[in-house]
Amino acid sequence: MYKFLLCWRYLRTRHIALASVISVTLGVATMIVVNAVMSGFVHEMQDRIHGILSDVVFESHSLDGFADPQWHMEQIERVAGEYIAGMTPTVHVPAMLNFPLPNGQFITKQVNLLGIEEATHAAVSDFSQYLQHPENRRELKFELRESGYDVFDHQGGEDALERVEMRYAGWQHRRAMAEMRAATGPVATQPGFVPPTDNSSFSPNTESDPFHDMPNSPAAEENVFDPARETHPGAILGIALGNYRDRDGQERFLILPGDDVTITYPTAGTPPRVQSFSFTVVDYYESKMSEYDAGFVFVPLKMLQRLRGMLIPGTDVGRVSAIQIKLKDEAHGDLVRDLLRQEFDPAVYQVSTWRDKQGTLLAAVHMETTILNILLFLIICVAGFGILAIFFMIVVEKTRDIGILKSLGAPGSGVMSIFLGYGLSLGCVGSGAGMLLGLLFVAYINEIADLIGVVTGREVFDPSIYYFQKIPTIVEAFTVGWIVTGAIAIAVAASILPARRAARLRPVEALRYE
Repeated sequence: MYKFLLCWRYLRTRHIALASVISVTLGVATMIVVNAVMSGFVHEMQDRIHGILSDVVFESHSLDGFADPQWHMEQIERVAGEYIAGMTPTVHVPAMLNFPLPNGQFITKQVNLLGIEEATHAAVSDFSQYLQHPENRRELKFELRESGYDVFDHQGGEDALERVEMRYAGWQHRRAMAEMRAATGPVATQPGFVPPTDNSSFSPNTESDPFHDMPNSPAAEENVFDPARETHPGAILGIALGNYRDRDGQERFLILPGDDVTITYPTAGTPPRVQSFSFTVVDYYESKMSEYDAGFVFVPLKMLQRLRGMLIPGTDVGRVSAIQIKLKDEAHGDLVRDLLRQEFDPAVYQVSTWRDKQGTLLAAVHMETTILNILLFLIICVAGFGILAIFFMIVVEKTRDIGILKSLGAPGSGVMSIFLGYGLSLGCVGSGAGMLLGLLFVAYINEIADLIGVVTGREVFDPSIYYFQKIPTIVEAFTVGWIVTGAIAIAVAASILPARRAARLRPVEALRYE
């Protein structure tokens, strides 16, 4: 009993121990906060990446792709059908996107042009969930909607800023552009602005080069294209290709659904030729990953195959760049990949999981997290050395008390357990306080970031840079457990040497100590 009484007395009366407790508290709290934020970022990043990439990607090394995707899917089904939930073919080529600004200058951007199937692509990825029209999220169609595009980011939560210009997106915007061109005569193809009915904002007119004929257009026979009634083939753009933030931090759009753009792409064959074709923007894609939102353009698969000359003449059978494979269980990704690699010639086909394709990025994030944990754990180790020094001081100071205890019959193990218990108490108190402080900080991290922004006059977490409306956090019980356990273990380990020294003191020498 005397052991616990002395531990409690030392812990309550020794103010010098407060420094050790604070060191452990800050170290534990910092590690919990950093791990929660890093876990949140990694989880969000992986979700965004996986949202565009299916579980397994079966693709060709050649830009021209491979023929007869249906036969390839049948062979894939034969080899690994028990693990597969769905498949869809795609065409993927580099391209250039071109559209004018209201001042008459043209914007040209390098993009990745993807041809996808409307009916099957949403089944193998989360692509449709990142679209800005609710109907497209339910059923993907490369058709221009009358209106109803999201005015607020549906992924942004309650704090999402309003996108005023999206109120006028769709057919209503396209008809307004056509009416303005008809009214302005020769300058109809020049960019300008059309005021909305409530005069609250302006919507940019971003007409592309003069319309050229469409084979499927009702007016194709007369070579007359009526933009008020017709559209070019639909295209879905990454949202960062057509928007920007002004000086006030408001989100503005250079082009809206209903405007036309020109896409320049290489044809299939040897040597490839460069061609251009007009598309009508029918929706935006926003994955919150800048690599995708600023570089991807999606168009109908059959249209891209026909434009590039990838269709077999007289048939609907064409070449594709890849087959996206959705698994029943993502954990079987490596197994399916290895099965397909054994079945198909690696010199012609490349098979990889989505983690393989983003391996460099994921490995870099994992390495960063590991290094941060090592550096932060050193903070707790510093606190451990502080406990070690403090305990040596206490042993020296309490030498006479130790001699009295031993002379009264206390064994060396009992004296040793006093200091070990003291170290355990410091570790438990410091770790417990650090855990509570860290969890509270994580729970209110966005409010704290806003407060720091108000005090410093500078935004701590800018959504336009990090592509998240709020700081993402995930608290994992296992991570919190090993942080707290590790801190307690360090505190106890730091008390071992002073405890052994106290246990080895001889009563006579201790009592004669001055």
